[in-house]
Amino acid sequence: MTDAVEDLISLLDLEQIELNLYRGHSPETSWQRVFGGQVIGQALMAAYKTVDEGRICHSLHAYFIRPGDPKVPILYEVDRARDGRSFTTRRVVAIQHGKQIFNLAASFQVEEKGFEHQLNMPDVPAPEDLPTERERREAIIDKLPEAVRTHFTRPRPIEMRAVDPQQYIDPEPADPEFKVWFRATSPMPEDIAMQQCVLAYASDMTLLDTCIRPHGVSWMSGKLQSASLDHAMWFHHPFQTNDWMLYDQDSPNAVGARGFNRGSIYTREGLLVASVAQEGLIRYRG
Repeated sequence: MTDAVEDLISLLDLEQIELNLYRGHSPETSWQRVFGGQVIGQALMAAYKTVDEGRICHSLHAYFIRPGDPKVPILYEVDRARDGRSFTTRRVVAIQHGKQIFNLAASFQVEEKGFEHQLNMPDVPAPEDLPTERERREAIIDKLPEAVRTHFTRPRPIEMRAVDPQQYIDPEPADPEFKVWFRATSPMPEDIAMQQCVLAYASDMTLLDTCIRPHGVSWMSGKLQSASLDHAMWFHHPFQTNDWMLYDQDSPNAVGARGFNRGSIYTREGLLVASVAQEGLIRYRG
């Protein structure tokens, strides 16, 4: 297991400090604010710690309220909203400096049989036929400010290979679509709670980029202010983040300095395991 993956598992495995109250930390490599996927994953883990075994999260809905401070712990307070015969509902509030920074509602269900159908996975090149994200980043490392280089090339727990990448510097406008293969860089625990929390973490890594693609801008310009505003996920089937998965993303709309994005996550075999939707702030100060 790589150090980056061990760090991610430790990041998501929260400390219980009181009934329904948990504490999470941020990695020392964080920039000015906490990564949104981290807070989603930690909040989902906090909810899981109050749910009976055998009930699996099928959906979550979250709002980012304030930027997270990576220098101090995050407290997660769980409200046990309902424990029904088939469904369990939890609400989680993330707190820093005495204020809410994030809240999440999640629903869990006992395993149940029913009708099944899904959309087919797009036909794309295999991940082995694509350059790694690290190779793409190292190709431009000499063009980056020193302050950015260490963060940009640090070891990461999630490996990504984009099917249709844009340039990091001075990108050309492109269609509002983005397809990325991704997987954990070494084996993860197989329990469904950790797997879903890792997928929630990874689901925020590239989704917001999709609504920026048609506009030919990059965060490296220093003129783009972007942040996740809300995030929703629906889990359809069990999966293993150790295996390659395809994140098929599109952005139907951008308006009012907000971009709306959707994502479908497939196994390599074409099974749709999760769906994602997000609106993000994309404010350009050119």
